[in-house]
Formats: sequence, structure tokens, C-alpha cells
Amino acid sequence: MSRRPLTVLSTIGLKGAGRMTTDALSRTFAALADPTRRDMVARLAEGDATVSQLAEPYRMTLQAVYKHLRVLEDAGLVSRPGGPQPRPVRLEARAFDLMDTWIERHRRRVEQRYRRLDAVLAEMRGDAHGPDHGDSDRSRPEAAGHPDES
Repeated sequence: MSRRPLTVLSTIGLKGAGRMTTDALSRTFAALADPTRRDMVARLAEGDATVSQLAEPYRMTLQAVYKHLRVLEDAGLVSRPGGPQPRPVRLEARAFDLMDTWIERHRRRVEQRYRRLDAVLAEMRGDAHGPDHGDSDRSRPEAAGHPDES
């Protein structure tokens, strides 16, 4: 069984942030979309295991376990060294680094958007209430003269 190398089939540019390989990232997220494979990855995070050890908790054939491992291998999430059986299956940190980079890039962008929104809202509150007024009374209907309150 030969392992397919990670190749770059398409890339996307992100405003000065370099280029991100979407092919490897797509395979990684697709591999982790299955709950059985996520469970296998979680178990391998505790340490290497043989295919038989990985198969123990599942009600599936060994062939089905090998298919799941093949998807994880093709995504670069796990590897099995050559040699005689039983061979250990181990996690590959490189694939997680790729996901982490992608997630953190988008997390930073979202956090920046929220900071800008917070600044706009703070400015609007300052304009509506003046610099000496806090917004502590805004949440109480009676403070705003709410018509439903008596």
C-alpha cells in the first residue's frame, strides 16, 4: 500500500497572508468529517496503536477499519511505517499544523471584525448618550420610558 503524497492542486491567496494549499486541507477536513475517523484520531492522540487495537471498540470488519485508515493516511493525518505486521499507526502533526494555520487565520479575521464592530457600537453609544452617560440604564425598560411599563 503506497501513500499518496500531499500535492497542491489549487491554492487561494489571502490578502498578503501567503498561499494556502486547499487540496490537502480539503482532504484533511473531509477525513475528519466522519465520527469514526475522529474517534480514531482522538485515540491515536494518546499514543500509537496497531490496526487491531484501533479496531477493538468498533463493530466493523478489519477491512472497514483499513478503509478508514486509508482515508486518514491520504489526508496526511496518520502514517504506518513499512515493515512486518503489526505496524503501529501514528498521528502526523504536520496535517494538524496546516489546519491550525487555516483556523487561526480566519479566527484572527473574525476577531478583527468584532473589534471593529465593538468600536462602532461604543462610538454610537457615546454619540447617543454623551460621554458622561453609561449604558447601564439602557437595558431597563423604565429608564428608556418603555410604554409597557407603568
